[in-house]
Amino acid sequence: MKNDYPEKIRAARVYDVAIKTPLEYAPQLSQRIGNRLLLKREDMQPVFSFKLRGAYNKMAHLTEVERNRGVICASAGNHAQGVALAAQKLGCRAVIVMPTTTPQIKVDAVKRRGAEVLLVGDSYDEASNHAHALATEQQLTYVHPFDDPEVISGQGTIGMEIMQQHPEPIHAIFCCVGGGGLIAGIAAYVKSVRPEIKIIGVEAEDADAMTQSLKAGKRIKLEQVGLFADGAAVKQVGTETFRLCQEFVDDMIVVDNDAICAAIKDVFEETRSILEPAGALAVAGAKEYAMRHKLKNKTLIAIASGANTNFDRLRFVAERAEVGEKREAVLAVTIPESPGSFKKFCALLGARSITEFNYRYSDPKEAHVFVGVKITKRQEAHNLVESLRKHGLETLDLTDDEMAKLHIRHLVGGRAPLAKHELVYRFEFPERPGALMRFLEHMSNGWNISLFHYRNHGADYGRVLVGMQVPDSDKKEFKAFLKQLGYVYWDESNNPAYKLFLG
Repeated sequence: MKNDYPEKIRAARVYDVAIKTPLEYAPQLSQRIGNRLLLKREDMQPVFSFKLRGAYNKMAHLTEVERNRGVICASAGNHAQGVALAAQKLGCRAVIVMPTTTPQIKVDAVKRRGAEVLLVGDSYDEASNHAHALATEQQLTYVHPFDDPEVISGQGTIGMEIMQQHPEPIHAIFCCVGGGGLIAGIAAYVKSVRPEIKIIGVEAEDADAMTQSLKAGKRIKLEQVGLFADGAAVKQVGTETFRLCQEFVDDMIVVDNDAICAAIKDVFEETRSILEPAGALAVAGAKEYAMRHKLKNKTLIAIASGANTNFDRLRFVAERAEVGEKREAVLAVTIPESPGSFKKFCALLGARSITEFNYRYSDPKEAHVFVGVKITKRQEAHNLVESLRKHGLETLDLTDDEMAKLHIRHLVGGRAPLAKHELVYRFEFPERPGALMRFLEHMSNGWNISLFHYRNHGADYGRVLVGMQVPDSDKKEFKAFLKQLGYVYWDESNNPAYKLFLG
């Protein structure tokens, strides 16, 4: 099939509202990864995201009759702001349907642009269904966030700008991927003029719809997506974006939340700007790709795609950035409960800084210590674990244990000898009023909650660790409870961190 996107991209109308963003060298990151890394600063757009390019191009190509009727979209974030700004510039009505869970800061930002905001449903899917119904009812034009040729073409102008700004050799361009509009537009343009440049998509490991789809050769719909990188949390990629990615994208890479947090910190140290998690995906992917493929002295470009983050999310980012940067190891160490053993343990740690230390007396023979230690690279953690074990100190590396990092570190010492038949589960609750009551109402009256730990991380969902005393005779009923509840969950009853510190 003929690729007519380069022509559409060159004709795209975006610069009435968008700026041609800088392509900036990142010296500290470049030195650390051994390659020349450049950041395409889409976080500097008027709405702090690339999304206004596609939204405006779509709306600018509407007929006068369509524009007079108005537009509608469903979005909880950057696309909503792009549509609202475009409507303000074009003087047309815009209706934005947002989930009721949308943070007030985002609702206010859209309203300030003059758009009408409707809060409907608890999820994006419910908001989207309502928006589609309203579009038909009121004859409004639906502006899709990614699966539309005009939207894709608008996002593709980023690729055109990069080609103009950097005519020298480029090894690869890294793009965050949600529904696929950004990478599809960039890839379609770049491959038409400089096919030797690799186009690499980056997804969060708990929202990897494009990675799975390209592997399967068909669009895969995910049952659940993680919402930390909410700007790219899409259950199913677009039909047109998938077609273009199949043709033009060279590779996909997935990264975890710790790597995203580390990338946010990296960009802050370079620019003093704070990217949102989805906005930092490309940077995290570039770092991982360079390490995995042992690249040296290549030019890599990462799209810093957005900076609309919630301030209260920064607590989580700061907490996890050091682990994601491989600068902190989290360990559980068992030492003898005897004079001098703690001193011996500290001596084995050497000159390394201790970032966290949790301990509580619970056994006359052994002490279980939860400790964070500063390291310079991941291998150093492995070496430290081996050294401690060699000196007779049983050690568990918990650096990649999600429950340990989220909950256990705050609950060390909380053993409960009376908590018989305890099951421990980790849940993701929707961050909305009534979520906890829904949980409690579905529980059997005979099950006692023996442990409960929750922290608000500024995301659209809450992470909860729950211990429940469930007799063996109730196991079947408990499984039915989990299914009926409908929340994402993990059984952590056999997690070694739980057994050491809480079991």
